[in-house]
Amino acid sequence: MRDENAETAMLSTLREKMARSQDGVLEAIAAEHGASTRAVADCLPDHCRTVVDGSAFEAVMADLSAWGEIVLLVHTQDVVLECRGEIPRGRMARGYYNFEGHGPIGGHLRHGRCAAIYFVKRPFMKMDTCAILFFNGEGEAMFKVYVGRDANRRLRADQVARFDQLKARLTSQRA
Repeated sequence: MRDENAETAMLSTLREKMARSQDGVLEAIAAEHGASTRAVADCLPDHCRTVVDGSAFEAVMADLSAWGEIVLLVHTQDVVLECRGEIPRGRMARGYYNFEGHGPIGGHLRHGRCAAIYFVKRPFMKMDTCAILFFNGEGEAMFKVYVGRDANRRLRADQVARFDQLKARLTSQRA
């Protein structure tokens, strides 16, 4: 049985923690507090995150296919897998978003399980980051796409602009 008072107190503690510092691995913070990763992301200050409905999945993936090299990250209890490469174009078929072509990023994504998409800008390990997080209905990250970095480890300005434009376009569509 769920203890609503304990959950409210935990979320309050998380909001205070995230207001002080947005740094840290979201999944580790979630595990430490007995929360879902999405609950931790929801506790980030408003200026750090923008949420759109999971129904935007195909539009986001289509846009990402034109960004160039990004970092795709999958974080489970057992592995943190990072892959640098270009998001290939894809298409919906048989209940999956299927990547087309051959490259370092490929496979089949269960797009119908995507409940929400978060655009997150926050510091991580004393560096600015921009990431798009795809959450399932259980509140866990399906995968994340991070804006790439240049040779000097700075965020790629062209991808930050695309990140901001996509976020603005999707949020203006829901208004």
